[in-house]
Amino acid sequence: MTRRRLSKGEISPHKVAAIFADAGTARSAAEQVQAGLGLAPEQVTVLTSETRRPGRRLEPESHGIWSVLLKTHAALGTAGFLAGLLIFWTLWRSGLPLIVSSPMAAAGAIVFLTTMGGLMLGGLATLRPDHDLYILKVLEACQAGRSAAVVHARTAEERDAARAALEAAHGEVVTTL
Repeated sequence: MTRRRLSKGEISPHKVAAIFADAGTARSAAEQVQAGLGLAPEQVTVLTSETRRPGRRLEPESHGIWSVLLKTHAALGTAGFLAGLLIFWTLWRSGLPLIVSSPMAAAGAIVFLTTMGGLMLGGLATLRPDHDLYILKVLEACQAGRSAAVVHARTAEERDAARAALEAAHGEVVTTL
């Protein structure tokens, strides 16, 4: 399953932010990006030190995150379960004495461990560590009195174009994958 398919719960899976010294510069950069790339108004926002609940504006699609969480855990947990059955069947067919002497216990242990491994991989895929740096840098900048122009891109191409436009505006750019 590809990353694109796993992240379908989010409308804008790619995020770009540029940090500026003041709100006016951030607003100007945001307007340039929105007009230059033809983005919808809800895709571009400016965060300042006075912005209430900036975390919500950085990651507005909490329902999408839950959808991704459920999909990744279901898919990878099922894959782990099936891999466990395949491993057990292969070991049983090979006549391994430990497996043949206690097939139910062996099957239970193998399938349990591989299912748990799949679920843990689902959790790892859901964590989205690429978002941590993006969120932390913007929140720290806003707390320090600086401002940020944030773009919620729907495609990787939109993200790359927004990044280039924000770099051209001389912002300190941080992006997700």
